[in-house]
Amino acid sequence: MNTRKPMDGAAVAMMLMCCCVWAVQQIGLKLTAQAASPVLQIGLRSGIAAVCVLILVGIQRQRISFARELLLPGIGAGLMFSLEFLLLGESIRFTTASHVIVFLYTAPIFAGLALHLTLPSERLAGMQWAGIALAAAGIAIAFLGHDSGAAPELSSMLIGDALALLGGAFWGLTTFMIRITALSRIPAAHTLFYQLATGFVLLTGAAILMGQGHIEPGPALYANLAFQGFVVSFFSYLTWFFLLTRYKASQLGVFSFLTPILGVIAGSMLLQEPLTHAFILGTVCVLVGILAVSAYPLIRQRLDKRA
Repeated sequence: MNTRKPMDGAAVAMMLMCCCVWAVQQIGLKLTAQAASPVLQIGLRSGIAAVCVLILVGIQRQRISFARELLLPGIGAGLMFSLEFLLLGESIRFTTASHVIVFLYTAPIFAGLALHLTLPSERLAGMQWAGIALAAAGIAIAFLGHDSGAAPELSSMLIGDALALLGGAFWGLTTFMIRITALSRIPAAHTLFYQLATGFVLLTGAAILMGQGHIEPGPALYANLAFQGFVVSFFSYLTWFFLLTRYKASQLGVFSFLTPILGVIAGSMLLQEPLTHAFILGTVCVLVGILAVSAYPLIRQRLDKRA
């Protein structure tokens, strides 16, 4: 029986905290990029969080299972997770944090399309297809609506935007892989450990191979690594998984779309990132489209109750 309940005051407070944390993670990486590359920082934060998850699982007197039916999909999800954040880390070097968070949050579109093609129970409805079309139009507007300026700067931003969009695609594929494999039947902390541990190995290795292994120690870098490792990758992710076990996923998913809105606002305020009219219009189209895809189950459920 489904015992998940509608969001209450406590859930709203926890979700608001998570959205604020997720909204500023790109800004922290951007601000400290000169001290250590974003890819290297994401790899290190994954290692910090993986150790924390392992300690938590031990305190709960559990063990991470490495059975074949879990190990292979776990490594696969970890690979997708690593590719997502590799692309995220590289995109931050080329474009603004505001652009990164909007394009990254197209992930539900890609997850929905993949599930539609493989699971009959996950077929997309007309409203969701309309949302996908609107989001695609928004992406095109945001991509093509850059203000005219220096060609090298414009070219760099387009590369960064494309990398962030690909990162969103791999995030969606990670969700898809977890949904269709045995990972969906184990505790969320165990699945998170697979992703974090694989991400630590692959992302730190990738940073070194790309010549981005240099670190300039300093208080700002240490503070950001602590924030990224303990707050972002450990505390906020586990809070999200905890909420998913207690409250209705459709409501949580809709609420989570505060994140790109807060991210755009934070990027503009903290980094003085310019916001063009085309980008704002494209962002609105993307967010409304994604909301149509994610909110449909909740809307359908309420319509069925009224009927």
